[in-house]
Amino acid sequence: MYKTVEATQRTFDYVLVADKADDDDDDVRVRKQKAFIQVLQKKNIEVTTIENDDKLFFGLRAPREIFEDYTYLLKVSDSCNCCGDEKSNITQATRCYFGEKVALYYLWLSWYTKMLIPAAVLGIVLFLYGLAFFKTSPLIKEVCESNITMCPRCDKRCTVWKLSDTCTYAKVSHLFDNEGTVFFAMFMAIWATLFLELWKRTRAKYVSKWKVYDWCEEEEELILEIMSNPDCQANEFRHSYFRSTLLMLIIGLAHALVVFRVVAAPLLSEGKSEFIKDHANTVALILGAILHYVTIQIMTRVNRWVSLKLCQIEKTNSFAATEKSFTIKMFTFQFFTLFSSLFYVAFFMGRINGHPGNYVRIAGWRLEECHPSGCLTDLFIQMAIIMILKQTLNNIFEFTVPWLKNCFSRSNIKCSRCNGNEDGLDKPYNNYELQDWLRNYHLAPTNAFSLFNEFLEMVVQFSFTTIFVAAFPLAPLLALINNIFEIRLDAIKMVHLERRVVPRKTNDIGVWTKVLEAIGVLAVIANGLVIGVSSDFIPRLVYRYHYGPCANGITNTHCMEGYINDTLSMAYMSHEAVEKDFGFEQMKLDNKINVTECSYRDYRTNEDYSLTAQFWLVLAVRFAFVILFEHVVVVCKFIAAWFVPDNPMKVKNDRLYDKLSRLKKELRLIHCGTNQHYIKSMSDPNPGLKSAADVTAAWLKPQETSGQLQYMNHPL
Repeated sequence: MYKTVEATQRTFDYVLVADKADDDDDDVRVRKQKAFIQVLQKKNIEVTTIENDDKLFFGLRAPREIFEDYTYLLKVSDSCNCCGDEKSNITQATRCYFGEKVALYYLWLSWYTKMLIPAAVLGIVLFLYGLAFFKTSPLIKEVCESNITMCPRCDKRCTVWKLSDTCTYAKVSHLFDNEGTVFFAMFMAIWATLFLELWKRTRAKYVSKWKVYDWCEEEEELILEIMSNPDCQANEFRHSYFRSTLLMLIIGLAHALVVFRVVAAPLLSEGKSEFIKDHANTVALILGAILHYVTIQIMTRVNRWVSLKLCQIEKTNSFAATEKSFTIKMFTFQFFTLFSSLFYVAFFMGRINGHPGNYVRIAGWRLEECHPSGCLTDLFIQMAIIMILKQTLNNIFEFTVPWLKNCFSRSNIKCSRCNGNEDGLDKPYNNYELQDWLRNYHLAPTNAFSLFNEFLEMVVQFSFTTIFVAAFPLAPLLALINNIFEIRLDAIKMVHLERRVVPRKTNDIGVWTKVLEAIGVLAVIANGLVIGVSSDFIPRLVYRYHYGPCANGITNTHCMEGYINDTLSMAYMSHEAVEKDFGFEQMKLDNKINVTECSYRDYRTNEDYSLTAQFWLVLAVRFAFVILFEHVVVVCKFIAAWFVPDNPMKVKNDRLYDKLSRLKKELRLIHCGTNQHYIKSMSDPNPGLKSAADVTAAWLKPQETSGQLQYMNHPL
């Protein structure tokens, strides 16, 4: 029978909870529960049962011999070291209660938040720099005071419009699309490298102090499996082609938002509201960003379910491999869900749409165009909406939902009476342990992947902060503000609102380090393309030094005077192909005046609409800049990584002294065993020749005594 619970507090290694059945004899589930408990008892695990109204609680306590076997097989003398003798601090307290895995998460999050401070400050400086030239910028002045008539943005209901109508749009574009963006993007690429290198040093310092530097999670799992079943077989690696097919399918679904962007603007322009008709593209952009956020929330749950199913199909050989596989799959799905629409806006929007007389259409829908001030503002708006919504609403729901569930569950707890079972007799008494177990049981449940959700949220934020930071320099500031609250809300949630996660040892944040390194490399490529391809930095540079007033020797004028007009080409209704694209009603202004020509953003001739020499020059400079930018930044990243070693010198020296101490200890053991063997061989006429290693191995081998394993302790 199960042992009863005394009135005093006791310590348990694990608590299992099961539903209580009305009829034990006929309930198959109860028979399985009893069989499982009997298996545990055969392994000398002490089981304590407590009955409540509708639940059975099983408190488990493993014998000391199990921990001794565990320590011996791992060959780590401090694998079960006590936390109490170390200096108390927040990180150490977290490690002692939640284990190294959770402690490293909070350590990483704290370090990431601190490193965001210089990035956020520089982003604010760049924002203020763009704000300072609001009134003096000739580009803003040229747009706001322009009388240029622009071509319709869509088919049928869209009409010609004045360039000056988008004055506000041009001002927002200038806030981020300026000369300082290049240097900020370079800084953020190097910042990402320094962040990872300095984090590796911080991690090395702590895991060395915790004595888990050489910890191997997969080896630990093998040892635990051997201890549970000495005759266990190795799980072989497998590959599933069905998994690869499903991966591509989920990634393909993420691009559905691009179709929405193409269809939404023409449909909105046909609406009854004059405001929506006049701002159809902007409304479509905002709606697309909001829909993108909703899609993220839905697909997060779908992606999680699919990733778990794929891991089951894959049949990995250990939980560490399962966790790694799940992390890579889930992040890949989330990355394409989050960034597919952003990549479209950054690199494709307005570049494959064609020109008047030869527009590109998909299923009859004309592709949307960029604003004359560039497409960077569209990318900025979409990133701002997604980041603000995702971070704000996620924090609200992540905290309030468990809190409300906890309040509701607490009101339903009935723990006025509980039963202890001893020798088949029921004995009522007040049980404080049951009250504590019930309170913890009614908290939000956790599992082995609970910490994964926190890491995923932060790594996705890191992606937003680095990959398209050239389009949204305030992203580090938003991330910093979010993390100040995030680290506190996570702590409150883990301590008060969720069940305690099973403490797990580790010496790293796992595969997330590789994911962060990949994001850092992708950030260099993406920011180089954003500046070189998406922004107007290169066209402005070419105009200033080759086509502008200063390049032609004109003085007493700004070098960028006339730039907006230089980027526009003319379309004439007298051209047959243009007349087919634009109806007669589309060529009327708001005052009902008919126009026979309109402007559009491109470098084309007015006669046959062929590309001009300026287009090819700008394109060549764009490619040259991207190659130069990426090579310079990559070299800077390698130099930064080389100058900042992963392990501090103190950690290397401490590990060297520790290794030297262990080798000396083993050498003394070998000498001691050899001397004993020599004394024994003097009295044996035919001694068996054994090496010192054999003697030591025999000395360390557990011996069977009274049916229990005991380990010999030898004074050194």
